[in-house]
Amino acid sequence: MATISKPALVLPKGIFKAYDIRGLYPGEINARTAALIVEKLAGKLSPKKVLIGRDARLSSPVLYGALKKTLLKRKGQKVISAGIMTTPMFYFLVNYRGADLGIMVTASHNPKEYNGLKIVRQKAIPISGEDVYRLVNS
Repeated sequence: MATISKPALVLPKGIFKAYDIRGLYPGEINARTAALIVEKLAGKLSPKKVLIGRDARLSSPVLYGALKKTLLKRKGQKVISAGIMTTPMFYFLVNYRGADLGIMVTASHNPKEYNGLKIVRQKAIPISGEDVYRLVNS
């Protein structure tokens, strides 16, 4: 019996912005794209402790769940699920909890049809969407 494989997911370059990753939900960014980005990023950076948070958008629980599920599959890594919070709270917690990587599900000031990811490294130093694109595609 022949197996049918899913086509490889191509990450749309247009969602990787100067400061973060943003796009229309679910057309440009969805659980599958978010999980792939985080899987590849965590594979490149090998963080020991990752903090994840989300905003109150209706699509945020789906993306947050995909991130959490993807990160929990990795061995030797602690995942801190911080839940709903503001972005300033997220920055504070990444630093306070000593996380190596922080991922916030939010599209910031964009309309409700959008969602995205803000990604930071130790001490809540932002990693631009453009840098994330280079990392996950290298």
